[in-house]
Amino acid sequence: MKTSMKRKKLLSLVLSLAMAVSLAAPAMAAETDGGEVTILYTNDVHTYINEDLTYSKVAAYRDTLDNVLLVDAGDHIQGTAYGGLDNGETIIKLMNAAGYDAATLGNHEFDYGMDGCMNAIEWAQFPYVSCNFYHEKDGVAGESVLDSYKVFEVNGVKIAFVGITTPESFTKSTPAYFQDDKGNYIYGIAGGEDGSALYSAVQKAVDEASKEADVVIGLGHLGDDPSSQPWTSEEVIANTTGLDAFIDGHSHSTVPMKKVADKAGNTVVLTQTGSYLAALGQMTIAADGTITTKLLTAEDLADITPDADVKAIEDAWITEVDARLGQKIADTEIDFTINGADGKRAIRKTETNLGDFNADAYYWYLNEKEGLDCDFAIMNGGGIRANVAAGDWTYLTCKTVNTFGNVLCLVEVSGQDVLDALEFGARFTSGAECGGFLQVAGLTYEINTALPNTVKEDDKSVWQAGPDAYRVSNVQVYNKETGTYEPLDLNRTYTMAGTNYTLRNCGDGFNMFGGTVLVKDYISEDYLALAAYVQAFADTDSDGYAELATANSPLASYEGYLLDYETSTGSGRITLVNHPADVKEGDWFYDAAMYVLDNGIMNGTGMGFEPQTSVTRAMVYQTLWNKEGCPAASSGSTFPDVEGKWYADSAAWAQETGLTKGDSGLYAGDRAVTRAELATILTRYSVMEGTVSVIDDGSVESVPDYAAIPDWALDGMTFCYYAGLMTGDQTKALNPTGTATRAELAAVVMRLDKLMETAQLS
Repeated sequence: MKTSMKRKKLLSLVLSLAMAVSLAAPAMAAETDGGEVTILYTNDVHTYINEDLTYSKVAAYRDTLDNVLLVDAGDHIQGTAYGGLDNGETIIKLMNAAGYDAATLGNHEFDYGMDGCMNAIEWAQFPYVSCNFYHEKDGVAGESVLDSYKVFEVNGVKIAFVGITTPESFTKSTPAYFQDDKGNYIYGIAGGEDGSALYSAVQKAVDEASKEADVVIGLGHLGDDPSSQPWTSEEVIANTTGLDAFIDGHSHSTVPMKKVADKAGNTVVLTQTGSYLAALGQMTIAADGTITTKLLTAEDLADITPDADVKAIEDAWITEVDARLGQKIADTEIDFTINGADGKRAIRKTETNLGDFNADAYYWYLNEKEGLDCDFAIMNGGGIRANVAAGDWTYLTCKTVNTFGNVLCLVEVSGQDVLDALEFGARFTSGAECGGFLQVAGLTYEINTALPNTVKEDDKSVWQAGPDAYRVSNVQVYNKETGTYEPLDLNRTYTMAGTNYTLRNCGDGFNMFGGTVLVKDYISEDYLALAAYVQAFADTDSDGYAELATANSPLASYEGYLLDYETSTGSGRITLVNHPADVKEGDWFYDAAMYVLDNGIMNGTGMGFEPQTSVTRAMVYQTLWNKEGCPAASSGSTFPDVEGKWYADSAAWAQETGLTKGDSGLYAGDRAVTRAELATILTRYSVMEGTVSVIDDGSVESVPDYAAIPDWALDGMTFCYYAGLMTGDQTKALNPTGTATRAELAAVVMRLDKLMETAQLS
């Protein structure tokens, strides 16, 4: 298993403490006798050669600088049709022409197979470096496939680039590419379940490079996404010494300049440009060894005239590819997306309309175009590569969405295999991205994000065994004959469509499909199946092209089928719930806990829902604030004990609305509240909402502990009893001086919401 959450938190704490001590000073490499040196860098370009910033601009800008090197941190030959149609050969020509000095292998350099990777290395007129990519035999590491590092001397400064390739390449490319025809691994990438093998390989290379160079720079394709732990760039830095800087890739993160402490507490500059050549990185090594970095956008380089030779290659290839694939086949008013509201790749951890659309294409193609009986289809979110804005669709659009050139197949799988696959894909949801997150057609399922990931993986992140407790549940399968969804039968055999990458080649680590029965293989290339589905939509505006809309889909005739492309978050096939393990059906508070969790009114804790834990003043006001939709207050709280607290925003709202005036001059957010206090707060809130006009019918006087109700709480407890918000224990006692619990808070909030929905009290 990878590093435990407890260890990760400890590592993060140790790193933070180290940074607090050591990062005040600027990053310094060893002082040299040379002058200033500039290093330009790119990462995750993914063959986006027709954007505002281009290789021809990079080349021209390089020519304006003295004492300069140009390097790439991986994932440059795959991504769009401009890479896929010739397996990256033209991209390497562009990089050669642009004057790249070195590169490392990203996981997508392996996407054309190991022969394709080696072809790219051979075509390149610059060296590839990787310190942790090696030949393997019988499970034993052999010689490195590539040089671990490369040293350049520029302006009197010797600079070494240590190449580092992500161990995730096994699963984020295709494991079969690293094996012989008998399934034995003949190539390895040092990683280790706890990261130690990766750290050791990097340390060895850094130590060797340090003997020859003044400055040692990691040129890595590791990233900073939590799903890549323990193999992230920051973890490598924190567990090694001797690096002066680290140029990163893989996670598509925009990191202009970040200072990270290494194992000895020394500062290492970490940087990453984002993706798709949205920016060009520029590192400056001053004569005194100080290292600084910044990112340059197309706007920053607007005055640079593209290099004519490089631009000629770009223009010729773009023209050729666009001519091949540029034929219009449809139009739409829908923005199809892989992103969430935050602009990040939501398709790797939840449903989106493009995820549905892509899975539907495979499902439809197998059932209708091929005439095969396909129960459902899956598509890994990482294989859906681009947003598609409203407007025209072409073959090139489809190739940009499905860029890998994978082929469809149909296999027989057990219901248990399906559950395991959904679980494996959802193991990081809703936190980190996962390229193996499964978009589905003909299926629905729920993911309980409150439960921990307990899937068993090997050190290459390949599935080994099921979890201790499944996060995925309520899996439903569409029945084409009845038009209804029915529970997945774990013992039944189903037919499932997908790509060879996932179903046959263990892509993303889906090893549970190793024993599946192949029904039909090599059915269609992925983007061609997508294009066929696009063209099967009705032409309702009579312009000669398919109009992409839910009502026009060829699947619209499937009675009861979940279909909604106009909603960016999809058709409701994948539901994320937050149901902690300590909330079980039969518990008196079960319905209330589910209500507040599913509606985002309360959240679980790191230990579960903790129903019997006492609630604090901050929890109560935070819950009411959540219920109101987290409104912003016009100013911050004036309570002196609120600044910097997790509840600062809700405290400001509670103060501004008059729900609280504090406790002896303080907010006292961490103080537990009694049931009498809770009743008083709820009554104030109800008055604010206009729910209360008459609050006393005398019925509260019948409770056995009426005399124990404090005078200041009498109105509140009278209302809560009269309104049915607090009903008392088995003896009808209200226990006004007892501490309220999280379960009780959930219950009264749910009851209050139902009260507000039904009628005003009068």
